[in-house]
Amino acid sequence: MTKSLRILLAEDEYLVLMGIKSYVEKLGHQVVGVATDGLKAVELAIEKKPDLILMDINMPNLDGIDAIKKINETLFIPCIIISGYHDEKLINRAAEEGVLYYLLKPIDIGDLKIAINISLSKLEEFKKLQDELNSTKNALEARKHIEKAKGILMDRMNLKEVEAMKRLQKLSRDKNKKLVVVAKELIEADTLLHFE
Repeated sequence: MTKSLRILLAEDEYLVLMGIKSYVEKLGHQVVGVATDGLKAVELAIEKKPDLILMDINMPNLDGIDAIKKINETLFIPCIIISGYHDEKLINRAAEEGVLYYLLKPIDIGDLKIAINISLSKLEEFKKLQDELNSTKNALEARKHIEKAKGILMDRMNLKEVEAMKRLQKLSRDKNKKLVVVAKELIEADTLLHFE
């Protein structure tokens, strides 16, 4: 079984809502809020910050996809859309707003379990890609600082690139600091001394 999730339900048909609530609880998850219109769904999502939202498309006051769009403007919460319609336009709109899964009514507990598992898997994949992207950005940023510090050493001490790099690495070892930290310190010191 997947870990227990805090789930917000947004569905305007009472019997469907109660059925989904029952399924969610049987799957070992907790229902942290119930909304019967789109505006209430937005309010509850921002207040409760659930792990997942199960959202009907046809909701009073604000349709489900617009509600998701509003929620995502404040914070990203993974969402599964539940709809009575297999409409290409709705599916595309849902995908544009970052919906992770699209379930057609009537749903059963097996469908819901699959939807939740696939959504969580997609979310983990997304987080992993985001982490990799951040790691790459950090590496590029570090590289820029190191290259700039090397350039300063090459100019100020009339060193070749390889010698400048060795000098930076030695400073890093001697000070027991990361290479990028030493590079930033060198750049800052150079700026403070206003060498031209």
